[in-house]
Amino acid sequence: MDSRLVVAVILAAGKGKRMKSDLPKVLHKLAGKPMVEYVVKTAKKAGVERIILVVGHKKEKTQEHLKHLDVEFVIQEEQLGTGHAVLQTKDLLSNFDGDILILCGDMPLLKSSTIKKLLKEH
Repeated sequence: MDSRLVVAVILAAGKGKRMKSDLPKVLHKLAGKPMVEYVVKTAKKAGVERIILVVGHKKEKTQEHLKHLDVEFVIQEEQLGTGHAVLQTKDLLSNFDGDILILCGDMPLLKSSTIKKLLKEH
């Protein structure tokens, strides 16, 4: 990654209705870990130092599961779409001068090499 600052905003507010579960979608486990944990670790492996998770549905549960990962949280009280979720980071990023990488918390198969290529191309 070049010297430009990058913040990752990970969208993790969804209910996961199609999963027929009351558990927040990103907390469903794969190989024993919540799928959002893979996304956070992949972003860090790609060189992203600051990570903000947008949480909503059962936010306390998501925050509790991820507090050990050195991430920041913002709350999306109502799930009003992706753009609205990103807008919740406005105050945290108002003075940020760099690139913002938007990632979905339910994409555990994303590779750090893909993120690096994306940032390099950008």
